[in-house]
Amino acid sequence: MRRPAEDEGGGTTTKGSGTVATTQETNLVELTGRVSGDPVTRDLPSGDALVTLRLVVARADGGPVDTIDCACWSAGARRAAGRFQDGDRARVEGALRRRFFRTPGGPASRYEVEVRRLVRDRR
Repeated sequence: MRRPAEDEGGGTTTKGSGTVATTQETNLVELTGRVSGDPVTRDLPSGDALVTLRLVVARADGGPVDTIDCACWSAGARRAAGRFQDGDRARVEGALRRRFFRTPGGPASRYEVEVRRLVRDRR
């Protein structure tokens, strides 16, 4: 039996029976929901601009909704976010990120979606 070999993408490739199985780590988030509140634009001390918005996503099982913070760092994502208002339906593609920051009570962190693409959901 052959040992799995590491492929260029960082996953493992198993060869033997003629099939190749690759395991690769992925951080991809796709959400469709309703924008809660108007997007907020902030100029950071670093000089970077940031637009944040909150997306409310209903669960498929009819349970409670999830409220997810989204951060738009790229110019394209910031422009797209600026066209949304409270109550608009949106589709977000991006990656889950953990952000660290300081508070008066000490260090803190939170998870948010770093938006790569944001479009209006026309349903």
